[in-house]
Amino acid sequence: MSVAKVSDTHFRLPIVNNSPPKIQDGNKSLLQSLLAEQQKLTAVEKFAKLHDEHALPAQSKYYRDLIPTEKPKPGQQYGFEVDLDACTACKACVTACHSLNGLDENEVWRSVGLLHGGTPQAPAQQHVTTACHHCLDPACMTGCPVKAYEKDPVTGIVKHLDDQCIGCQYCILMCPYDAPKYNPERGIVRKCDMCTDRLSNGEAPACVQACPNEAIRIAIVDQTAAVQESQANVFVPGAAAPEYTIPTTNYKTKKSLPRNMLPADFYQVNREHSHPPLVAMLVLTQLSVGAFCVSLALNKYLGEQATQDFGGHSAVFALVFGLAALGASLLHLGRPQFAFRAFLGLKTSWLSREIIGFSLFAGAGTLYAASFFVESVPALAPLLPLRHLQAPLSYAVAATGILGVFCSVMVYAATQREHWRGALTGFKFGMTSAILGCSTILMVAVLSSGDPASLLSTAAFRALCGLLCAATALKLVSELSMFRHLRKRRDSQLKRSAILMAGELRDATGLRFASGALGGIVLPGLCLLATSASAASANVLVLAAGLAFLLCLAGELFERYLFFAAAPASKMPGGLS
Repeated sequence: MSVAKVSDTHFRLPIVNNSPPKIQDGNKSLLQSLLAEQQKLTAVEKFAKLHDEHALPAQSKYYRDLIPTEKPKPGQQYGFEVDLDACTACKACVTACHSLNGLDENEVWRSVGLLHGGTPQAPAQQHVTTACHHCLDPACMTGCPVKAYEKDPVTGIVKHLDDQCIGCQYCILMCPYDAPKYNPERGIVRKCDMCTDRLSNGEAPACVQACPNEAIRIAIVDQTAAVQESQANVFVPGAAAPEYTIPTTNYKTKKSLPRNMLPADFYQVNREHSHPPLVAMLVLTQLSVGAFCVSLALNKYLGEQATQDFGGHSAVFALVFGLAALGASLLHLGRPQFAFRAFLGLKTSWLSREIIGFSLFAGAGTLYAASFFVESVPALAPLLPLRHLQAPLSYAVAATGILGVFCSVMVYAATQREHWRGALTGFKFGMTSAILGCSTILMVAVLSSGDPASLLSTAAFRALCGLLCAATALKLVSELSMFRHLRKRRDSQLKRSAILMAGELRDATGLRFASGALGGIVLPGLCLLATSASAASANVLVLAAGLAFLLCLAGELFERYLFFAAAPASKMPGGLS
């Protein structure tokens, strides 16, 4: 191999000569020419010779000193090791990560935060550089519905598969350290992979190379020791407890830091992303499930005559809202064209289970709604046997709907966030189903009746109004109890939610309680008190039922907006803003 110099401003390109060696001297044999060719050193041999002569670039010593010289053994993996005493917050690691990984303009995989504490007489501060912790039990990988994450079985590095990602962003909710970052231009999530390609070729990651003080290195972590440290809650002040995912980053310092060290942004409370498509999906699926279940309950306890005038209409109405909810969920995806992959994570992801649950619900609901019209619509004549299966189909719809709502609860309970814990989220989602189910059936019953005023005295009507009032009152009182955390000294996640609801989000909070009280308590309460059956009262009844439904729906939409916007996420320490 020889090298041709194109110009002083161009790269040197290798020219491979595949022709057999030429014999320069007629007296030389072919064997002698081949022996002479072998005397030319290869690139590897030249590098080895330079290494022996200590003629390598000075930077190479950092590669040797700051990355392991061998692969992890069984029970071990790679992990970041950060010397807090050497970190000066110069952010060279942030810049190098951004540049060498070719990140987009507003994309950041590594950040530098600040801890401060102490006393006025002896203040203390400590900078903290952080990226993905490549946890032993990565929540991002567990929650991903499309298996877009993998943990290398040898190195333990948690990698994100960009081509597999559909941009659902559930991994962002699952990660307690805010490591995955959503890229709206690409429609996918991306994150630090410890520069795995560089490591595999014996080169240090970008952040390790760039740090002028050698504050970051790659170390071999003993997984058993990492588990023990997580159980002892040994990690960074202000960060999420490590026992959930068991992060492997090791922060070390020789200094004795004060016990009151907290992130510089610890008391900053900002609204979170409200995720409008998820708000619509959750509320409308629970409306649909609630309407089917309330209709089934009326048939069960009051007899089929209780819903015989509006059963088909309520089924179609509930089905339309359920299908609209599934369509709204696609708007949340960065790459909706690959939504079909969402079943791949069924084994570990509650999101995959939720999708399957509501898919079954949509299928059962469609068959159940069709069973009311198979005799009157000629096009549905081939489905005539469904009429005889209407009762079992009603139970199938209710069962699959409840399964879907349960999976929705677990989707958020799995994040381990205090304000999304299973009991509280389950209560909210269940009450939404009851409130919107009652208001939906109530409105459909009134609109479907030839004599709405005659419904005032029926048991079904009064049962619906009473249940709607009770469910709404119970839920509103529960939500009001959130504000009791404002009086507590401890700055908990629930207190942060209450601060947002009483401050930055007070307009949405006020609208939520006003619309909920009017639509779920005042209007149905007036209907219960009504005794007149005049034509005027019939018109008023139609108006009241329609307004009650719209106000209840608006109230639940505002509640679900606050469910996301007033739910501060856990993360690593940030800086001053």
